[in-house]
Amino acid sequence: MAIDVIMPQMGESIAEGTIVKWIKKVGEEVKRDEPLFEISTDKVDAEIPSPSAGVLVEILATEGQTVPINTVVARIDAVGSKPVAAPAPKAEEPKPAPPVAPPPAPVAPPPVAAPVAQPTPVAQPAPVAPPPVAPPPVVSQPVEAVEKRSSPLVRKIARENSVNINELDGTGLAGRVTKNDILSHIANKETVRVPVAVLPTEPVTPPPVAAPVVAAPVAAPVAQPSLVIPPVVTPVMETYRPGDRVEIVAMSPMRKKISEHMVASRRISAHVQSFFEIDMTKIAKLREQHKDKFLERHGVKLTFTPFIMKAVVDALGAWPILNASVDGDNIVYKKDINLGIAVALDWGLIVPVVKNAEEKNLVGLTRAMNDLATRARKKQLKPDEVQGGTFTITNPGVFGSLFGTPIINQPQVAIMGVGTIEKRLSVMEDDSIAIRTKAYFSISFDHRVVDGAVADQFMSHVKRVLENFDASAIG
Repeated sequence: MAIDVIMPQMGESIAEGTIVKWIKKVGEEVKRDEPLFEISTDKVDAEIPSPSAGVLVEILATEGQTVPINTVVARIDAVGSKPVAAPAPKAEEPKPAPPVAPPPAPVAPPPVAAPVAQPTPVAQPAPVAPPPVAPPPVVSQPVEAVEKRSSPLVRKIARENSVNINELDGTGLAGRVTKNDILSHIANKETVRVPVAVLPTEPVTPPPVAAPVVAAPVAAPVAQPSLVIPPVVTPVMETYRPGDRVEIVAMSPMRKKISEHMVASRRISAHVQSFFEIDMTKIAKLREQHKDKFLERHGVKLTFTPFIMKAVVDALGAWPILNASVDGDNIVYKKDINLGIAVALDWGLIVPVVKNAEEKNLVGLTRAMNDLATRARKKQLKPDEVQGGTFTITNPGVFGSLFGTPIINQPQVAIMGVGTIEKRLSVMEDDSIAIRTKAYFSISFDHRVVDGAVADQFMSHVKRVLENFDASAIG
């Protein structure tokens, strides 16, 4: 018996998924819950397990294809490998023989003649037809009244740019308006505005007569915002000659999602950065003293990150505005602290979330972080494990970077970057020179709601906790 394999819904707001790779091939045996294929969505990349044991007899969606949720993408012969009934489906195809019965269908022409005899009533429908013509417009009106499907981020961008979503042609599933649709629409509006300002310079005299009435006032405000000047939104296309040594590779689904998310964040938030140098000497000593016992007692390695997470949780409790988000003209303060920890993968970047971090001690934070990072690299994260973050920490320092200016992870209002932790010469309070373990920390914040003074006070709090860390907090 054949069992359908469907595209699962990997999250409440997910409407489709892209098949990245088929792990099993047609004709291969699969065990129940064994990875069958990989998918990529707006939220997470994941391996999808087989719903049943058997033989993969048919693949209906190719690699790189994006399909709606609940779509059948493959079929498994649950009977097992022996019944090579896999080809049976093909044998069933010839069964169109029964449909060959259509030849008798031609005998149905007599019924066809019946409708032909109706030409006389044709005169009657004519008078009756005019009235029904009116209903169609009535049907189209309610359809316009219903807002087209879109994500909260798309609706937010639409509000901030005064765009009516109903005017857009959605390219997503069932006409869904995507981020690309709204951003392209805004970009096109901006590029159209530039030539509008040129119209008044045309020497056509008739138009100027009407211009003072409506055109003049409209042109003035359009020309004022010089911010519209960058209509270079269209990507620059390079041209390549036959002798050029290049390799062109299509972006992966994850790369496309990251690209869209970063561009949208730059467009939405007013990014400002601030930098702090923090003395990590005490943390380094505590870690060195306790790492062996910590691993033996809890089964996980003690790294610098849990200490930083603990300091951030403490600081967010004191400065809740950095644990908030913006919704139109409202600021939404989050009561739970859900820390996003950026994890670098060989094929991209993902930000799993440690939920309710304020309820966890150092051991709990270490275990949660290690578990999420490990499963992220194995593509075993669940959709809800990469959603709901309220503040993000990224650590490019592990690759040797001194500091960076990370882009805010929407809809959050801040992200903290950690530079490489290393020994440096330092001037002490008594003017002596000492070797200290230090690192540069950066904070990118949304200046729409977070002031520079508040962001710096938040970072000062983080610095104070790390430089005076309580050793009793280590379990």
